[in-house]
This record gives sequence, C-alpha cells and structure tokens, in this order.
Amino acid sequence: MPELTFGRIQEILDSGASFVLATVVSVRGSVPRGTGARMLIHPDGRGEGTVGGGKFEDLVIGKALEALADGASVLTSWPLHERHPESFGAVCGGEVTVFLEPFPAARRLLIRGAGHCGRALARMARDLDLRVVLTDDREERLDGLEPGILPLPGGPGQVIAQWTPRAGDALALLNRNADLDQEGLAAALALEPGFDYLDMIGSRRKVRHVFDTLRAQGVPEEKLRTVHAPIGLDIGAETPAEIAVSILAEILQGRVRSSELGVRSSELGVLSSGLGSQSVGGSVGRSS
Repeated sequence: MPELTFGRIQEILDSGASFVLATVVSVRGSVPRGTGARMLIHPDGRGEGTVGGGKFEDLVIGKALEALADGASVLTSWPLHERHPESFGAVCGGEVTVFLEPFPAARRLLIRGAGHCGRALARMARDLDLRVVLTDDREERLDGLEPGILPLPGGPGQVIAQWTPRAGDALALLNRNADLDQEGLAAALALEPGFDYLDMIGSRRKVRHVFDTLRAQGVPEEKLRTVHAPIGLDIGAETPAEIAVSILAEILQGRVRSSELGVRSSELGVLSSGLGSQSVGGSVGRSS
C-alpha cells in the first residue's frame, strides 16, 4: 500500500471531508510498523496508508471511527503478544501506541448572489473557517474573489439542485430579485436531506410574495417554516458588512431546530396584504 503523504492529507483537508489521522507514536519490541507510520481513515472505514495491517489495523480503524463520532482525540495502545490480558491473538511480540486525531467535516456555506452583500458575507465567512462557495449567473461578478472563496457560476435552480447537503451546511439567498430567490428557494426545499440553515434576504412584501408563490406550487407549509426570513439576527443592519455580521451571527448561534427556524417565516406567511415593502429584522431589501 502506498505511503500516506502530507500532500494527500492536505488535499483531504482542502476538500472539507471528515477523516481520522492515525499515527504510530510509540513502539516497543517487534512490531509491523515503526514510529511515525500514518494512516488516514475515512468515515466509511476505508484507509489510506497503513499502520500495520491485519487484525491490529482493523482494531485501529474501529477505534478511529469511535473517535470521529465522539469528536475527541484518543491515545490507545495495543499489545501484539499473547502475554497481555487484552491480547487479540497477535504474536509479533511488541506493543504499539497510536494517536487518533479526528478531523470533522468542514461546515460549508453556499452563498447565492455575488453582489455587495454576498461578497461581504463570503469574506467574513472565510475568516471564520467556513468552506465558502459563492455562486451567481453573472460570471463577471465571480472574478477576482479572495483566496478561500470558491466561485461557482450558474443559475440558482441549477446550482442548488446539484448540491448534496451534509450536516452543518448553510445556504444564504442574496439574489438581486424575487424571481431568482424563488427559483433558488424552491430548489433548496426540494433537497433531501436539506440545508441545516436556509436564509433569504428581502422585505416583508418580497418574502410574502415568494412564499405565496411556492405555496401555490405545492410546497408544504412545514418546508417553508424551515426558512429564515427575514435574514440574519435583528441588529438593525443596513450596510453589506452589517448584514453579513447578522447572518453569520445567526449561523453561529446554532439555530437549526425547526421550531426556531420557522418562527419568523411562519409569521410572514399570515401577514395581511396591507403590509408595505419595508424591511424587517437585520436585513434590507437590496442585495445587488
């Protein structure tokens, strides 16, 4: 089996995928691999590199998956001889200590709309170590992005429908008009599993219009109640940077329970038709 390189470890880190890095940190007596041997273990139990093979490596993988589930590093020793009460049948004659370091999947933020608010949000989210993807149908708006922000050109329905959400993923809809938000929101609500955090910028009138249109298209009310709208925490945000702060504050606050996510959106769904176009919460009705 090929040796695990630091370049390969960095490649997996850059992808945002979860894994466990197993490193032999101490040996005594006769053992299959020496100090410094490394193995990368994926969530499905697949391994890259080796710390010794055989039953011993199977035990390392099992312990690694426990560490990944617990989210905590662990230092564990295995006897490779029959004189130890925890012997598993190995007869090499030595003992191996392995450090298991879990790397959970990076939280990802998909931002739809590369206007002033979208770019401000992307910059701040990158600084918070989120994996940031900025998408827009206007490819020129994706030019010159800062390092760490991945551009993804395409229409909102196309890009979002092809996304495969995983735990912790967030979507911020910051489009320049209601039709694009409606297209993106419809695609997002059709995903199973969906986003842990789903937010849409806009005024009361815009949000009500989008919600009413999706209801007419058959989108269930319980789906609409998972949408944060208006966007972000209510901090009186007006500028793109302030709006970005309000959105990230809400994401970091961990509001992922359905009952919390839908409170303000469900209220918007029953607003009377006499409401004006004023913005509510921390958002404004512009995102160009």
